Amino acid sequence: MNSHNAPKAKRTEFRGRFGVLARYAAAMVTFAGALALVAASPADSVPAKPDAAASRAAFLQVYSVLTSPRCQNCHPAGDAPLQGDDSHVHIQNVKRGKDGHGVYGMRCDTCHQAANLPGAHMPPGNPKWSLPPAAQKMTFVGRSPAELCNQIKDPNQNGKRSLQALLDHVANDDLVAWGWNPGDGRTLPPLTRPETVAQMKIWINGGAACPE
Repeated sequence: MNSHNAPKAKRTEFRGRFGVLARYAAAMVTFAGALALVAASPADSVPAKPDAAASRAAFLQVYSVLTSPRCQNCHPAGDAPLQGDDSHVHIQNVKRGKDGHGVYGMRCDTCHQAANLPGAHMPPGNPKWSLPPAAQKMTFVGRSPAELCNQIKDPNQNGKRSLQALLDHVANDDLVAWGWNPGDGRTLPPLTRPETVAQMKIWINGGAACPE
């Protein structure tokens, strides 16, 4: 190599080494940023646990469903079931009976079959059609939000159910499901079943707080 080309070769070699170092530094910065994102992601992706205020607000949404005709008509204060969107007393003068399935000669399954009968306002049906038993009426009608909240989370008043069992009852019981498939001529609850379950989860996860 002649003396004229030596400085040029050194400059080329320096640029090459500098470029390698620059690319290495950039890669390290990118890697460090990726690690920071990975470290932050788990905490950032976990939603905040609902607080008591969110829990109470969620129960008010659930309350609007429980006190809709599709729910409260089978949870009356007296011993006669209710009917219709106006929740009038059952016109056949049907009574609860000890087991909730009616009295002798007027059992619920006399008219209420295993499924809804076709046509508007025809008798609805489910294999388990009944009121709650007389020993534990689980009344919804006339209850304030605070009263109903405290009632449904009390195992002594809700059929010995824990909060998770209560959630499962609303989410999966096929008789409860009828409320969202009531047959022609009947108004649906204000929330869908998945929406109701979602609000119940917020209520429970926030400590099952009750409105004041």
